[in-house]
Amino acid sequence: MYKKSFLFLLLTSMLPFTIPAQPTSCSPVPTKNQLRWQEMEMYAFIHYSLNTYTDQEWGFGNEDPKLFNPSNLDCRQWARVCKQAGMKGIIFTAKHHCGFCMWPSKYTEYSVKNSPWKQGKGDVVRELADACREEGLKFAVYLSPWDRNHPEYGHPEYVTYFRNQLRELLTQYGDIFEVWFDGANGGDGWYGGANETRKIDGKTYYQWAETFRMIRELQPDAVIWNDGGDRGDLRWVGTEAGNVGETNWSLLNKEGDVPYEQLHYGLENGDSWVPGETNTSIRPGWFYHKTEDEHVKSLSKLMDTYYKSVGRNSTLLLNFPVMPNGRIHPNDSLRGIAFKKMIDEVFKKDLAEEAIIKKQGKETIITFQEPTAFNRFLVEEDIRYGQRVKKFSLEAEVDGQWKPLKDELVTNGDGLTTIGHRRIICFPTINATKLRFTVLDAKCDPIIKKTAVYLAPELTADIPDAGEKLSSNLHIFFISPKQMIIDFDNEQSITSFRYLPPQDSKDGMITHYSLWASSDWNDWKKVASGEFSNIVNNPIWQTIKFAPIKAKILRLDADRLAEGERMAFGDIEVVM
Repeated sequence: MYKKSFLFLLLTSMLPFTIPAQPTSCSPVPTKNQLRWQEMEMYAFIHYSLNTYTDQEWGFGNEDPKLFNPSNLDCRQWARVCKQAGMKGIIFTAKHHCGFCMWPSKYTEYSVKNSPWKQGKGDVVRELADACREEGLKFAVYLSPWDRNHPEYGHPEYVTYFRNQLRELLTQYGDIFEVWFDGANGGDGWYGGANETRKIDGKTYYQWAETFRMIRELQPDAVIWNDGGDRGDLRWVGTEAGNVGETNWSLLNKEGDVPYEQLHYGLENGDSWVPGETNTSIRPGWFYHKTEDEHVKSLSKLMDTYYKSVGRNSTLLLNFPVMPNGRIHPNDSLRGIAFKKMIDEVFKKDLAEEAIIKKQGKETIITFQEPTAFNRFLVEEDIRYGQRVKKFSLEAEVDGQWKPLKDELVTNGDGLTTIGHRRIICFPTINATKLRFTVLDAKCDPIIKKTAVYLAPELTADIPDAGEKLSSNLHIFFISPKQMIIDFDNEQSITSFRYLPPQDSKDGMITHYSLWASSDWNDWKKVASGEFSNIVNNPIWQTIKFAPIKAKILRLDADRLAEGERMAFGDIEVVM
């Protein structure tokens, strides 16, 4: 009896905060499904469709199904790569905006059943669902509400079609952990040959309430990601760059519009639990492009993404695109595996386990046996009872003096704010004898279930990739608000043109373009035209490729802008 009592006292003295026997909730609180989802922490996106074969991010809806004919499609390779990269599940793009279905849907002819692959008898969704379960991964589906192929899109009949397809996915492939509905809705498309622009009200057109009821009935354990209409279980964080706000509440209001600030930071006094999911790709784009083979994100960038997503009370949804042959590229798989190994290396040893931990009210002091080097602090709330902490401080004792520690990844000066499921504070390596964690402000009595201290190895900067020859003698000027001229000193042989959109605003961002070339200012030849797919949400470098052409002048026409009346750019490159 004495030994048991002593052990209990020892264990409770090591906890920074003792959880009451029956703590009261600090509403709102997560559902069981949301808790289960949050504990996954990292899972993968797989983007693969006709876009893979047309080298596009968004298909127009008129691409030929016969293009889909992978030579070596291997869903088990995808699952193994994702598992080795630390992913706990996979969300698959069963249908992207082009409308092409990666399963043999009985409601459309625009699917794999009319492709040469496996003589039209194949089912990519089936193969991946089976592969995930063989590897112990959870499986989920992405179904684009927008369909640029379907002739009835924008009319009531399409909503019935959309739900029929969703029912197929939710009833034929086993348990689904998440249903993902993209926020891109309405615009130009093929639409069965109409070739027109169709606008819809994303809040009302799809009648989300009824769709949600169907999902709850057919897949009661699934969480719903939705970027419009009725609130889903999860929210977009307002960017595809791979970060959520350093202040991140898992709360929103059930009703009303959600401005960017609430997507990125949550809402402290929100009436509903709607945590953020951070989605980004391991490459610049979402679909595979050979030109990006040498632009897979560096290990340091992936770790930065981890700290700014999982380390900020979010989950990380990391995309791995599939090549035309049906496999994930070795550059992506090797980088993903290195990412998992680095996470394991950073968090393999909690230095606080060999320290003395003492709690004094809302203050916890960790005393090391000797001066100890560390650069990471991890803290978790027990979110079963709500998200409570509004502000906290972190200090290290060096030579008898307390020194405040700041998160070097924080950009807006808010300091150490919300915790939630997990918060990781990164700071330069420091040698100290004590570490003090203090809750400065909270909505309710804080319930901290874990604190930990780590020493992460230093990451050396990646060596930049060698690029193609870029022109350095560009003369750029505007001849109208929507026409840009790029003039060279001499006639050049040009192979591609690259456009970086503005990085801090949608104003002037080009979404649709035409590119013209000339050597004498009189005879102009159209080199290329099209759209910069998904550029608003993912404002990365856009590359326009074309057959080599000799020219002294290029003219870029902004056929359509995201916002504003005058085109703008972050940078321009011409590849020789």
